[in-house]
Order: sequence, then C-alpha cells, then structure tokens
Amino acid sequence: MNRPLAVSNPLMPKVDAMKSWPAPTLPALDGRGPQLRLYDSADGQVRPVSAGQTATMYVCGITPYDATHLGHAATYLTFDLVHRVWLDSGHQVHYVQNITDVDDPLFERAERDGIDWRELGDRETELFREDMAALRVLPPHDYVAATEAIAEVIEIVEKLLAAGSAYIADDAEYPDVYFRADATPQFGYESGYDHDTMMRLFAERGGDPDRPGKGDPLDALLWRVQRPGEPSWPSPFGAGRPGWHVECAAIALSRIGTGLDIQGGGSDLIFPHHEFSAAHAESATGERRFARHYVHAGMIGWEGHKMSKSRGNLVLVSALRADGVDPSAIRLGLFAGHYRADRSWSPAVLAEANDRLQRWRDAVALPAGPDAGDVVARVRRYLADDLDTPKALAALDGWATDALTYGGHDAGAPKAVATAVDALLGIEL
Repeated sequence: MNRPLAVSNPLMPKVDAMKSWPAPTLPALDGRGPQLRLYDSADGQVRPVSAGQTATMYVCGITPYDATHLGHAATYLTFDLVHRVWLDSGHQVHYVQNITDVDDPLFERAERDGIDWRELGDRETELFREDMAALRVLPPHDYVAATEAIAEVIEIVEKLLAAGSAYIADDAEYPDVYFRADATPQFGYESGYDHDTMMRLFAERGGDPDRPGKGDPLDALLWRVQRPGEPSWPSPFGAGRPGWHVECAAIALSRIGTGLDIQGGGSDLIFPHHEFSAAHAESATGERRFARHYVHAGMIGWEGHKMSKSRGNLVLVSALRADGVDPSAIRLGLFAGHYRADRSWSPAVLAEANDRLQRWRDAVALPAGPDAGDVVARVRRYLADDLDTPKALAALDGWATDALTYGGHDAGAPKAVATAVDALLGIEL
C-alpha cells in the first residue's frame, strides 16, 4: 500500500517546480464529523470511503489553453468538499492534481493566437490558480505539470513494454507506443460501458481509432514520437512526448503510490481517460484496482448544452469575478444542485445564490440566534453522505429563517454557524 513508483530513469530528474495557489484560512470545528460515504462510478453505489489516517486523492487538472469556466469550478469544488469533509473527520489529506501542459489543444490554440505554447500554458495556469484562490479551494499538496513528470512517464512506458502490455506501432515514420486495451482482464470495470460505447467515446474524446499501425482501434497512445514543430523529450523509444492517460497514471503513482483512495474528475473523464489511466497503473504495478473509489462530478450546462470550450458557451469564473460576483455566491450557485447531477447555470441560479448568501450573512450578523448544535451536526451529516449539498443548504436556510424571524438566545450561535459554513462549505459569511 502507498508504494511510490521508483524513478530510475536518469533522462529527466523529478522536480516539481509548479506551484499551487495559496491556501485559505480553514477554521477548526469542535469534535469530528462523520466518515465520508461517496458514490463509486465503478460499483454504481454509495459506499464508505475507507481511507487511512492519511486519505489520498488524485484529481485530473486542466489543459491550460483557455480560462477556467464553471464546469471546471464545479469539478474542483466537488473535490474541495471531499477534502474539507476528510479534514473535519480527522484525516490528513494527500491531494495531487496535474496540469496537462503539453497536448494538442494547447498547440492548436497557441498557433491560432500566434503565441508560444509555453507562454499560453503559463498564462492560463496562473489564471486558473487565481480563480481557485478566489473560490477558496484548498490547494493540492502536489501540483504537477506533465512536463515535470517525463521521467516517470518513461519509466511506466518501459514497464508496460517489458510486460507485453504495450507495443510500438507498425509505422516506419512515426513508431508511437500504444497500450493494449486487453492488457488487463478487468479493463472496462470502471466505466461499465459496452464496446460500442467505448469506441464512440474514444473517437469523441481524443482517441485515434483509425490510426494505421495499431493492433486494435481501441488501443491508447502512451508515447507520441516527435512530429515536425512539436516539443519532445529523449526516451529509449525515441524522442517524443507523453500520451494523455499515462501522464496521470505516472504522476499519481510517483507522488502517492498504490492504494489510492479516490481518483476524481468530471463525468466526461470516465472513459477513456480514467479507464485507461487506471489500466496503465494496474498493468505497471500488478494491482487489481487503481483506486478504491472513482468519483465523478456532473456537467454544467448553459442554454441547454454542456458548457465546453469547443462549443464556446462558457461562463468564465474570471469574468464573473470581474463583474463583481462574490465567489461565495458562485460556490452556493453550484452547490444548489447535487455534485453528480448534470445541471445548468443561469442568471436565476446566480440571483438565488446571492439572495441566499445575503440571508445567511444577515442571520450570522445578529447578536444572538437559535442553538447552532443541531444545524451544524446536520450539515456535517449531509455532506458526509455523498456530499449532499442541497440538504446542507436547506438546513442552513432553515436556521437563518428562524434567526431572522424569531431571533434567539444563544450569543455564540451566529459565530458557530459562520465558522461551520466556512470550514465545511468554504463560504465566507
């Protein structure tokens, strides 16, 4: 358990130069909250997260070719809640997040805009950090760029080739390295998708099923041999760069090790990204299951469609902040729906969030209020039960309504509620 992948390849030393964002102040609550239960995408049910003293979580980060939108925010706020609930229940947390800072979308956007791809990546990563700090998201312990993990990727690819889980494509000009989709007998257990669904999503989400020289259309790229004009790093199988899925497997294994408690991201990562990154790690280590829990946040829509860069229907966190929107209202707007549900953002959602935020602030500004013990206990219980934010918000609405309508005799209650809302929901009152 928790055995980090050894870094033996001397071609690229392990150096984590990427910095995460500043941590918000996190107040401590009296006692401990309940242990966390979460829906597991692989098992299709809510069950306890059986973490040890140090709970471990790997969440897939951004490809920094554009600004943070509310779909991103919803995902990272989901795992911020996981982080906060774990801390409240007495765990330490080892949280790792990557940045895919070398990939086709980044190159394409940089070429379109006439900017160096590194400069574009640095600029958008910095904006992402600013957005996460403004949203009061607890930062990861390790924030790792793909370009910082080349040595670890090379080591995994070497292991997979040696084990027969990978092969070099039959292509004299570009002999890329591919992972065999049938390398693990359990492949497909995470998503539960049938072959036709896998093939459709593979083609839609960055796969290359029609690439000549592959053993099977579903096999996934591990190492892309250098093309003209592309960045590359030396390796035993030719200068090139990592595939998408193996990047995350390498970073998770080298920073956390085996026995990962949660692999997380948006639901659009279930396949192919999380299915393949788990299979890469399982093939490299011999483990049956990469993570104990696979946790996925729903998609955020705008005007009837999933919010995405390709569609161009983005609501940017930075634009909302520039318009004077309180980041706590953004959190409340996204928490109004359950994290697993696909849901829409709208002016009405934001208006409701602003109204709720003001009511709560008015209530905790009172000199006294109703007893806080019951509402704090209920918020803890609801969040520990698969991050049920709608119930948590409703409980706090009830307390605030009682406080504003009837007052109360507990002078410490307003501060106790404000502290709990800060610690558990990350919202400043």
